[in-house]
Amino acid sequence: MTKVTLTVNGKSMSGEAEGRTLLASFLRDTLGLTGTHIGCDTSQCGACVVHLDGKAVKSCTLLAMDADGGTVTTIEGMANADGSLNTIQQAFQDHHGLQCGFCTPGMVMSASALLAENPKPTESEIRHYLEGNICRCTGYHNIVKAVLAASGQDANVMAAE
Repeated sequence: MTKVTLTVNGKSMSGEAEGRTLLASFLRDTLGLTGTHIGCDTSQCGACVVHLDGKAVKSCTLLAMDADGGTVTTIEGMANADGSLNTIQQAFQDHHGLQCGFCTPGMVMSASALLAENPKPTESEIRHYLEGNICRCTGYHNIVKAVLAASGQDANVMAAE
């Protein structure tokens, strides 16, 4: 067992992990942050996306010990200081960018990374950026609308599908 210390959502957190423990499992099982979902364990679905040192990563393919000393933001850290939904989360709610909700944490984390890199992405750029996130419910149309809205753009310009 190895001690892993991270700054998670602005707080220093530590726990013991085996060398093979994935960051997603460490966050969920050791630190109790269950908002990060594990869908495939093969880096295909994107449900486990978190930010590590400011970059979006799939936490199901990263060892916890490799993140030791890093700064992690999970979906739990995305809300505003008063606990209300942040702009991206609110846009997902307002534009029905979720159904079952399983993929939503990863989608929100990926959308946040996209908007940090590109504050006004086009519909095509959003679709391309989110290719690593699988949603089996929504058909992506409303997710893309939500990201457009979160970027301050008019989401109603998208053609209906």
